[in-house]
Amino acid sequence: MNRHHIVGQRLAALFLGGMLLFNYPLLFLFSSDRTVAGIPLLYLYLFVTWGGFVGLMAFIVERGRK
Repeated sequence: MNRHHIVGQRLAALFLGGMLLFNYPLLFLFSSDRTVAGIPLLYLYLFVTWGGFVGLMAFIVERGRK
């Protein structure tokens, strides 16, 4: 199987996972008045998850270049 094809499949799976994690049912679970170190829980969830996705995407793309 072509290496670019595998990278494309992994990025598509990451996209679908992101759609699930950034959709209403999960966002509703974190939309409360609770805070962690003074940061609202929803904002913390969004930025940590977004950063994780950026890191995973970079890892997948860079690993595919080797």
